[in-house]
Amino acid sequence: MFPNIYKGDYRLLLIPPLLLIAISLLLVPTMKFGVDFRGGTLITLQLSGDIDKAALEQELTSMGLDAQVNVFEGTVSRTAEIEVSQTDALIEADKLKEQFNPLLEKVAVLEAQSNADPTKLKDYNTQRDQLNSLADRMFELGGVTSKAESFTNLNQLRTSFSDAYLKVYEIHTSKIMDAINRRAHYSSYSIVTVSPALSMRFLEQAGNVVLYSAILSVILVFIFFRLPVPSAAVLIGAASDIIIAMGGMCLFGIPLTLPSFAALLMLIGFSLDTDILLTTRILKRRGEPRENAFDAMKTGMTMSFSAIVAFSVLFIIAMLTHITTYYEISAVALAGLVGDIFATWGINAVIILYYKERLDHKEKIEHGRPEHTGG
Repeated sequence: MFPNIYKGDYRLLLIPPLLLIAISLLLVPTMKFGVDFRGGTLITLQLSGDIDKAALEQELTSMGLDAQVNVFEGTVSRTAEIEVSQTDALIEADKLKEQFNPLLEKVAVLEAQSNADPTKLKDYNTQRDQLNSLADRMFELGGVTSKAESFTNLNQLRTSFSDAYLKVYEIHTSKIMDAINRRAHYSSYSIVTVSPALSMRFLEQAGNVVLYSAILSVILVFIFFRLPVPSAAVLIGAASDIIIAMGGMCLFGIPLTLPSFAALLMLIGFSLDTDILLTTRILKRRGEPRENAFDAMKTGMTMSFSAIVAFSVLFIIAMLTHITTYYEISAVALAGLVGDIFATWGINAVIILYYKERLDHKEKIEHGRPEHTGG
C-alpha cells in the first residue's frame, strides 16, 4: 500500500495538475472541430477495391475544397471517410436563406396591406426588390435560370428559392462524388452534411449545456454542504477535468464532435462523483482530516481505475474495428479520467483539506483550546 501523500506539505501536490492545466490551455486553441460543429460534408465509403487517397485529396484540393481522406483497415471490411469543409457558396447560400425567410414574411404582410392602403405600395416595392435580389442570387448559386420578378405568387417564389438552395448542396455533393468515383471503388456510401447555420446552433447549444450543468452542479453542492468553498472546489475540479481532457484531444488530434462532446459531459458527472466523495469524507467524517482525505483517495482511485479499464477495452475495440464514435468517446474519456485523478486528488483535495484544517484551527482558538506547540 502506498503511503499517505497528504502527510507533510501537501500543497506541493498542486504543481502537477496546474502544469497539466497550463499545457492544456496552450493546446486548446488548436482544437479541431468535426463536421458537427464547423459544418461540412462527411462521406463514408464501404470500399470494395482500391482507393488512391493522395490523388483524391489532391483533386478535391484543386477544386477549391478543403478535404481530408482517411482509410480504416477493419477486420471485416475497409472503410474510407472523406471530410470536406464548407465552401464559400454553401456559406453564402445559408446566409441568403437566413435573410430570405423573415423578409418573405414581411413582404407578404406589406402585399396584403398595400391592396387595402395604396400608401403602403412604395414600402412593399422596396422590400420586394430586396427579396428579389436575394432570390436571384440563390438562383445563380444553384444554376437556376429563373428570375424572381417573374413570380407574382410569393408561395411559388418560396418554393423555387428552396429548390435552388437544395441545388447548391446537390452541386457541391455531385462534384465530390465525381472525384470519388474516379479515385475509389466502393460498394456503398453515406453522406452527412451539416450547414453552417446548424453547426453554429450545435455550438450554441453545446455551450449552454456546459454552462447550465456547471451552474446546477454548484447549486446542488452548495445546498448539500451549505459552504462556499466546497462548492467552488467542485466547480474548479469539473473545469480542470474538461480542460485537461480537451488538451488531450488537441494533443492526439481528436476533433470536437457530438460523440466527443458527450464524453466531455460524462466527465462532468464523474468529476462530481469523486469530488463529493472527497468533500464528504473530509468535512463530515470524524477523525484526522489528512487520514480521511487519504481514505477517500483510495476509494476514489478504485473507481477511477475501474472506469479506465472499462474505457481502455472500448478503446481497443475501436482500434480493431475502426469505429470512429467508439474511438472518440473512449479516447476523450481516458484523457479526462487521467485528468480527474490529478484534479481531484491534487487540486480539490488540497483546497478542501486546507479549508478543513483552517476551520478546525479556528474552532480550537474560539473554544480556548489552542494547539499544543511543545516546550
